[in-house]
Amino acid sequence: MKNLIISLLISLGVGGLSALITGGSMDTYMHLTKPPLAPPSILFPIVWTILFILMGISSYMIYESGDDNSSLKTYLLQLVINFIWPILFFVLDYRLLALIWIILLDIIVIIMIVKFYKNNKIAAYLQIPYLLWILFATYLNLGFYILNK
Repeated sequence: MKNLIISLLISLGVGGLSALITGGSMDTYMHLTKPPLAPPSILFPIVWTILFILMGISSYMIYESGDDNSSLKTYLLQLVINFIWPILFFVLDYRLLALIWIILLDIIVIIMIVKFYKNNKIAAYLQIPYLLWILFATYLNLGFYILNK
């Protein structure tokens, strides 16, 4: 149980710290020309909380599976990349760099899911909503970049 709590605290902590850093810049979202399908800003904290919980559970399952640490290193790498993206997009207004960065995140998450799948299929499946969300976020990032040059 202790390892599950630690896993959840790590993922939720990364998300929470990112939200604290970018919180004052979220007004940016309201003032940008939005691409089609852009959700209301209230949806983001709800979805991200769920996704960070799933990440924490999934990483716990991999940790408990006796992974050789390769999967967990990839998991931690994607957490770092995930943490930096909203800073690039919201705080620094680097939309093109944020787009490149989130494409990197997409790739690392796919690699992570493949590695997780080799150790624990359920842990890998728990990451699929995350992958779908960041692919959607990639579409949004591209749309924001094109519409707000």
